[in-house]
Amino acid sequence: MRVLICGAGRVGHGIARRLAREKHDITIIDENPDLVDQVSTDLDVRGFTGHAAHPDVLKKAGAADCEMIIAVTHFDEINMVICQIAHTLFSVPYKIARVRDQSYIDPAWKNIFSREGLPIDMVISPEVEVGEAILQRFRTPGAVMSASFGSGRIRLLGLEIDESNPLLDTAVDQLRGLFPDLSARIVGIGRGESVRAPRSNDVLKPGDRAYVAVLDEHADRLTSIFNRDTERTGHVVIVGGGNVGLYVASTLEREGNHRIRLIENDADRANEVVSKVKRTIVIQGDGLNPDILAEAGAAKADFVIAITNDDKANLLISNLAKRAGAKRTLSLVNATELAGLARDLRVDAVLDPRALTVSQILLRMRRGRILGLQSIEDGKAEVAEGVTLESSSLIGKSLGYDDLPEGVTAAAVIRGKEVLIAGPDVTVRAEDHLIIFYQGELVRKVEKYFRVSPDFF
Repeated sequence: MRVLICGAGRVGHGIARRLAREKHDITIIDENPDLVDQVSTDLDVRGFTGHAAHPDVLKKAGAADCEMIIAVTHFDEINMVICQIAHTLFSVPYKIARVRDQSYIDPAWKNIFSREGLPIDMVISPEVEVGEAILQRFRTPGAVMSASFGSGRIRLLGLEIDESNPLLDTAVDQLRGLFPDLSARIVGIGRGESVRAPRSNDVLKPGDRAYVAVLDEHADRLTSIFNRDTERTGHVVIVGGGNVGLYVASTLEREGNHRIRLIENDADRANEVVSKVKRTIVIQGDGLNPDILAEAGAAKADFVIAITNDDKANLLISNLAKRAGAKRTLSLVNATELAGLARDLRVDAVLDPRALTVSQILLRMRRGRILGLQSIEDGKAEVAEGVTLESSSLIGKSLGYDDLPEGVTAAAVIRGKEVLIAGPDVTVRAEDHLIIFYQGELVRKVEKYFRVSPDFF
C-alpha cells in the first residue's frame, strides 16, 4: 500500500518504521529537514521537506497516487487541513488524523468528522488511548500489558514469569486441567528477544513473558495464580499533569475510593489542572525531586504513574518511587531502546504510546473482516479479532495448540452471546468472532483467514 505520512516526529517515525517493515511504500513529509533526513536514513522510505498542508508539497510527495494519508504533525488543525486537502484535491481514499484536543472529539460535535464536515476516516486521540491503556494496567495489578477484545469480554494479559510461578515447567496445554474453573489460555510466550506462539508441549521458564487470553471476570484470579499482587490500588501518584495525566486523574475520581496526588512541574499547567479536578491534590514541583515525591506520598503509594514528556525522567521517577517503597510503578516510554532499561531500574511496567497508535492504523490496513488488533512487543507478534466467513480455511477446524499452523494460536471464539476459550473441543463456524495470536511474519497468512476466498465464487 502507498502511504503518505505527514509529520516525522516520534509518532510519525514509529509509524513509518513499522509500516516500512511490512514492505508498504512509505513517503514522509516534515518541515524539519533534520527529522526528514533521520527517518529516510534509518528506514527505507522517501522523505520530503516542506509544510504538509501546502497542496504543492503534497503533490510533489505523491498524494495523488497514495492510498492512505496519515497526518500526525504536532498541530490538530494542520492535521485536519491536510486531510481536507488530500480529499478535495487528490481524492485520497483513506485519511487518518491525530487530534489531541478533546473539544474536537466531544460526542456533542460528532458530525465534525464526516463527509459533510471534515472528511477524516479515522481520528487518533493519543491522550484517550494512552489514558485508557494506563487505566487497564491499573485495573489489572501485576500485568505488564493489558488489552481487551470481544467488546471487553476477553482480556489479553502480559505476565512476567518469576521463579515462584506454579506453572513453571508445566506444558501450556495443562493449564485447563490444573485450573478447570479458570477460563484462560496461554497464547504467546516471550523469551529473550523473541515472541512465539506455543505448541502443546511448550513450557514456561523463569524470565518468560506469558501472553494469556482470559475471560474478563476471571482476570483477577489469573493474576493471583501467577503470584501477582491483586490488591486493589487506593493511593495513586501521577507525575505529569498533561492531557494524559488529567484524563487518568479525572477518570479515577469518577470511580471513587482512590486517593490521588498529581505532580506537575509547570506552575501554569498545575493551576490549570487544579481547576479541572475535584478531589485530586495537585503538587507543583519536579517529580525527580525526592522531597516532592515524599510530599505526594510515593513511599506508601500503591501505584506511581510517571507520564511526563521525558522518557528518561519517567524511568528515573519510577525508580526513585520504587526505591522509596511504592508497590507498583508504570513509565510512559516512547523510545524502544530505553524501554529495555525498565527491568534494571525496577520499573514494573512500561507503556509505549506509539504502539497504541500503530495498532489502530494497522487495523485499518489489514485486509478482511478484522475488528480489533493489538501489536505485541514492537510488532514481533499480533493479536487480532476477526470474523470467519463461510469460505475461510478455518471453518470446521479444531482450535487445539497443534491444530493450527506453527506460529498461530487461537485465543477464544465469541459466538453470539457465548464466549468460548479456544481448545481442541472448539471448532470454528462461519460468522464466529475468532481472537487469534500470531507471529509478526504471518500477517498475510492470517489475513486470508478472514477474507473471502476467490474459490468461493
